[in-house]
Amino acid sequence: MPHADGVSEDEFRAAMARLAAGVVLVTAFDPDDGPEGADVGMTATAFMSVSLEPPLVMVSVRDGSRMDELLERRPLWAASLLTESQRQTAGRFAMKGRLSDRLLFRELPHTRGEASEAPLVDGSLATVECCTEQRVRAGDHTLVIGRVLSTRLPHAPDAGPLLYFRGRYHSLTKGGS
Repeated sequence: MPHADGVSEDEFRAAMARLAAGVVLVTAFDPDDGPEGADVGMTATAFMSVSLEPPLVMVSVRDGSRMDELLERRPLWAASLLTESQRQTAGRFAMKGRLSDRLLFRELPHTRGEASEAPLVDGSLATVECCTEQRVRAGDHTLVIGRVLSTRLPHAPDAGPLLYFRGRYHSLTKGGS
C-alpha cells in the first residue's frame, strides 16, 4: 500500500533490507511481573551509538510491544552485541508468537547486570547497561535513547559480529552467511 509520498511498504522494506546491521539482544527486568519479576528481551537491528560525551546509545522499539511498554515504565535496560555464533538466540527473541521470555531466558546463559538488573548475554561481543534519557516517537516506533551506565567486554577474542542483511543473519567470516 503506497504511503502519502508514494513509497510503498514493500519498496521501503526492500531498500532497507540492503542495509547491513549489527544484531543486539535488548533486555530489561520487569519487577512488577509476578512475585519474582520477569526478564524481557527483544532482538534489534536498529541500535546505534549516539554520543561519546555523554555516552549515549539508541534503540528503536515497536510501539505497543512488550519492550516499549516496559521501557516506558522502567528506565533501566541493557543491550548485548551478539556474535555470529548467537544466531539462534537472535532468531528466538525475534519470533512473533514465540514462547514466553521466561522460558527463553531459562535456556540462555546470562548474568544479571549490576546497574540495570537486566540479563546480559554470556559470550556476547560487548554489553552496555543503560538508563533512558529520552523517548522520541517516530512513526510506528519509539526511539529510546539511553545513557550508558556500564560496559562489559566478555572474553570473545575470535568472535565476529552477527549481522542482518537482506532478511537473513550473516557473519563477516569468510564464507559466513
